[in-house]
Amino acid sequence: MKDNVAEEHLYLAFSHQYRDSIFPLHTSISLFLLSYCDCKLFKVFLVPTGEDVGDQCVTKNLVGDLEVRLISRCQLPVVVQSCSLPAVVVKDDKFCRAGLSVVLRHIIQKTFEADPSKKDILALLGFKKTCLKACAEVSQWTRLCEISIPLAVERFLAGSPEHCQAIPPDILLFERKLGEPVRVHNDDKIRRQKLQQQKAGAKSGVPELEEAAGEVHEHPPSSLELSVAFSKLLAQEVPNAVNREAPYIRRTKTSDLPLLDHVFAEGLYFTVADLVLLPCIHQFLVSSKKQGKNLVNLPLIASWYRRVQEVPGVKKAAGKCNMEFLQLPELMSPPEEQLQNSTSVPDELEEDNEDSHFIGGPRPTMTKLMENGIEAKFSPHPCPNWTLDWTSLPSAVSPGEGKMSRDRALRKQQQLNNLVAAVTKLAKPGDLIVDFCSGGGHVGIVLAYMIPSCQVVLIENKELSLIRAKDRSDELGLNNIWFIQANLDYFNGTFNIGVALHACGVATDMVIEHCLRARAAFVISPCCYGFIQNTAKFKYPRSHQFKEILSYKEHMILCRFADQTAVQLPPERRLIGKQCMGLVDLDRAWAAEEHNYSVQVISMEPESCSPKNNMFVGIPT
Repeated sequence: MKDNVAEEHLYLAFSHQYRDSIFPLHTSISLFLLSYCDCKLFKVFLVPTGEDVGDQCVTKNLVGDLEVRLISRCQLPVVVQSCSLPAVVVKDDKFCRAGLSVVLRHIIQKTFEADPSKKDILALLGFKKTCLKACAEVSQWTRLCEISIPLAVERFLAGSPEHCQAIPPDILLFERKLGEPVRVHNDDKIRRQKLQQQKAGAKSGVPELEEAAGEVHEHPPSSLELSVAFSKLLAQEVPNAVNREAPYIRRTKTSDLPLLDHVFAEGLYFTVADLVLLPCIHQFLVSSKKQGKNLVNLPLIASWYRRVQEVPGVKKAAGKCNMEFLQLPELMSPPEEQLQNSTSVPDELEEDNEDSHFIGGPRPTMTKLMENGIEAKFSPHPCPNWTLDWTSLPSAVSPGEGKMSRDRALRKQQQLNNLVAAVTKLAKPGDLIVDFCSGGGHVGIVLAYMIPSCQVVLIENKELSLIRAKDRSDELGLNNIWFIQANLDYFNGTFNIGVALHACGVATDMVIEHCLRARAAFVISPCCYGFIQNTAKFKYPRSHQFKEILSYKEHMILCRFADQTAVQLPPERRLIGKQCMGLVDLDRAWAAEEHNYSVQVISMEPESCSPKNNMFVGIPT
């Protein structure tokens, strides 16, 4: 194991404890992962949600062999106070990681870095290490695991025990997803093995599960999927159904191959998603059993719950956290009609299946708006010739410091001239400026350097980008800058100015929403209009004026064509793309003005600095 690992502090919220869990469930999940990883790298603090720390106590057997301290919220590091918990920060540092998925992924990564022999821990991040990496606003799966199911279970437990409660819709959605076919990166090979196994009429050889981590597994897997999954967990070779693939198996079309069944939450392989869901589903099942609830409609969840217990290390971690697993019987699926009636999922939890393949161009939609007096409007640029003297600035301030080409670095400097000019006009000494979706810190570092009287916070969910930004900041010796690796929803601090350069798709609307909530001014350049779509939080069009005229599908036509502004396209097509950009952003501007803001949509100067050259400047009135 590596020595000299920097001490990191892990801050977890603490509202109350109930049976064998600490709430909120995000805290129980974090503690369970620490126990499963046998990770002692973090100094753990519980942060009571109430005001009086002294009256709070935590049962020792709920935190395993971890040393846990209580701390009030006012004692948290400044950078953590602006974030929802859980959060991790290196002691006395300005780099914070916040949000359940970000924190859990960091715990896994640090555990492996400290002890590279723990390859099974690193494997929790899944294929290409992407498990729960996408933010909840973009990924419905991340949202279900990280937000929806923990909240649904907490609400279920808070309900009156005297009244029989319905199964939460999010639990039903998880049951449905466990019944969907599995797609993995090498599924063609595995599906051919499954076909050969089926044709042979015999089950594949399955590795016996030996005693591992002090646990004996009495029920070995009995299908090819289980064989593949547990072979990986035990670092064994995957057995083939027969020694040689028959010719007719090789000739079978991929579309005719049998589908793969779920073994774990994400498919065939055990990942951090299973460790997130296990404490939640466990609490739901325990409470349901006490209520005498019939779980016949959740046969797949029951099978998953039993299967996860057989994973090496899970029972040991559960023992550390005083989690007593239920022994569920095998559940038979009810009749199809009964299953459909009892597992119906509300519309708001369904994926948006509205047709996104549009036929025809944007002209009918644009004409419809024009007939109602709506056209793209661009305000004059307040300072079109303003520019930073880039030659006099330290190299670490310039975007050309990275691996950017000279032409791209010049265009990036031109983009920064526009945003920095607008922010400089708005900023006052002592203001807190937040650079949302900061990437490598091109905007935030320039602002922190040029306006030392202001504090600057960079928020970005990609760790490597933010680490590069911090390295540049350290080189410059900046002391008015902080870094938060988190999805936007986990930042809840107050601030004066929000800024974002090329916030992708819905991210632009998330940034605007944060600014409206904080009554902060904003300077935002949108990007990736084609990625805009309805989400759990955002519906389009945004403004009342546009909603009265356009349908969602018509608005999506504008968004798709707003992305057609690349320099390689014909000039007429680029002009239509620019007009569509202006209409989409006009809708956003009017939506913000409904919240008592004055908003201008401006074209950056020169317009050649980017195909996505729109910029909002919004000021609360």
